[in-house]
Amino acid sequence: VKIGITQRVEVMPATGERRDCLDQAWVPLLCRWGFTPVPIPNSPENVESLVVNFELQGVLFSGGNDLAHLEGASNCAPERDETETQLLDLCRRLDLPTIGVCRGMQIMVFHHGGCVTPIEQHVGGRHSLKVSAHGVRLGLSDRREVNSFHNYGVLEENLGSELVPLAYAPDGSVEAVAHTTLNRVAILWHPERLPDDPRDRDLLSAVFLSEKSSKRRS
Repeated sequence: VKIGITQRVEVMPATGERRDCLDQAWVPLLCRWGFTPVPIPNSPENVESLVVNFELQGVLFSGGNDLAHLEGASNCAPERDETETQLLDLCRRLDLPTIGVCRGMQIMVFHHGGCVTPIEQHVGGRHSLKVSAHGVRLGLSDRREVNSFHNYGVLEENLGSELVPLAYAPDGSVEAVAHTTLNRVAILWHPERLPDDPRDRDLLSAVFLSEKSSKRRS
C-alpha cells in the first residue's frame, strides 16, 4: 500500500534555505508494517498532481512545525499549512484514508472546525491512555503508555462536530480522534519515536487496509 507522508520545514540559519525534512525513523517503520511511504513536498500548487501521479492510496500527516495561526506559535511553515490543508480537502474528494500524528492531529482538528490551544506538561514525557468506546472499536488499549511531545492540545469541547474522541490523557485532554464519516484518524503520540509497537501498526492497518480502502484499490 503506497501512502504519502507529509514533511516538516526546517530553515537553515546561515542561508535562509527552507528544507522539507522527515524523521529517518518513519521509512523503515512503515516498510516493516507493510506500507510504501512516499514523502510529499510542501508545494501547494502541486499537491493534486503528486497524489494522483504517484497513485497514493492514503496519506499520513506527520509531526513538526506549529500551525501558524496558533497563539505563541514558533517554527511555523505557512507553505506546509497550505499544503496539508489542500491534502485534507483532496483526500476527502478522492475518498483516501488519512492518519494524523501530533501536528497531523492538530491540523485535522482545526480543518474540521475544532480549536487547538496551548497545553502544559506534554513535552518530553510519557503517560497512560484512557480509551473511549470508539477507541476500543478501533483496537486502542488502556494498557499502555505513550510519549508526548506537543505544546498544543485539544479539549473535548473544542473538537468540533465532525470528530469524536478515541482516547484521553490523564489530564482529560484528547489524545486521539476519528472522523464521524470519513476514514480519518489522528493521534498525538509519535509511533516513530516508540519501540515498534504492534498496537500502532494495527491502528494504521485499520485505517489504510480497511475493507473500504481495499475495495478502492481493487
